[in-house]
Amino acid sequence: MKSDVELADSLAKSYIELTKEIQKVIIGQDDVVKLLLTGIFSRGHCLLVGVPGLAKTLLIQTIAQTMDLDFNRIQFTPDLMPSDITGSETLDSNRNLKFIKGPIFSNIVLADEINRTPPKTQAALLEAMQEQAVTAAGVHYTIEKPFFVLATQNPIEQEGTYPLPEAQLDRFMFNIKLDYPSFQSEIDIVKNTTSEKKFTPNKVISKSQILEYQEIVRKVPVADNVIEYAVKLVHKTRPNTAQSSKEANEFLEWGAGPRASQFLVVGAKCNALLSGKYSPDIEDVKAVAEPILRHRIVRNFKAEAESISVEDIIKKLL
Repeated sequence: MKSDVELADSLAKSYIELTKEIQKVIIGQDDVVKLLLTGIFSRGHCLLVGVPGLAKTLLIQTIAQTMDLDFNRIQFTPDLMPSDITGSETLDSNRNLKFIKGPIFSNIVLADEINRTPPKTQAALLEAMQEQAVTAAGVHYTIEKPFFVLATQNPIEQEGTYPLPEAQLDRFMFNIKLDYPSFQSEIDIVKNTTSEKKFTPNKVISKSQILEYQEIVRKVPVADNVIEYAVKLVHKTRPNTAQSSKEANEFLEWGAGPRASQFLVVGAKCNALLSGKYSPDIEDVKAVAEPILRHRIVRNFKAEAESISVEDIIKKLL
C-alpha cells in the first residue's frame, strides 16, 4: 500500500510518461493535453471547442490507449434519440425484456458536436455525466469508473445547432479552446501522417491507478489564502454584488456560480501535483482559471458591441 506522498510522486511521474506517449501521436497541443489529463484526474468533464480537422478524436483515442481505458465515440446529429446514448430495452429470444447498454457505458466517451442534437438528447448525456448512472424502466445502471466525457463543439458553424444552456455548460469542468497548430508543428504532422510510419502509444497506467490518483487529488491540503483567492476571483465575476469587479459591472450580464470555486480549487490541487508540488498556490489557481471561467460568465451587450472577449475580461480579473 503506497503512502499519500508516494502516490503524489507517482502521479507526477505518470504525467510525464503519459505526455511522452501522447506526443508520439499528437504533435503540439501540450496545454490542451495537460488540461484534459487534469480533468480526468479531477473527476471532471471537458468541453473542447475547435474547428474540424484538429485531431480531436485522435487525441482522446490516444489518451484512452495510454490509460488502458474503454473508449466510445458518439456522433451527435439532429435525429439522435436519448436511447441511442443510454441504451434501450429489447426482447430477447425468449421474449423477455433485456436492457442493451448504449455507448455511454464506457470509461471515456467522446460526444462529437454535442450542439448538433436537440436538448432532450443533450439532457440524457448530461444526466449520465452528473449521476454517473442511467435509469431505464425503473432500473438503475451504474457506469463503471473512471468515467470521463469529452464533448466537442464547432465554433464556426452555428446554423441548425442547439447551443447548450448555461446550466448544462456549468457541468463541464473545463472549456478548452483548440487552436491551429504552429507552422513547425504542422510540418511535423504532415510528415508523420503522409508516410508509412505508424505511431502506437504504450499503456502507461491502469484503471485502478487512475482511481488512486483521483483520490489523492482530493486529499491534497490547501492553504486558506489559496481557497480565499479562488472564491474571491469567482465573486469578482458577479456584477452588482459586494465584491464585484469594475470589469464585471461594466461588461458582464451574469457571473460564475459556486461550482466554479469548487473546480478552481480541485483543478489547482491537480495542477500542483502534476507539477511535482504537494500543495497548490495562487499560481496553480491562475493556471486553471481561464478554462474554468470561460463558459461560466456571460457578456452583456456593451462587451459584445465593443468586441471585448470573455478571455479579455478574465485576464483583467486575474
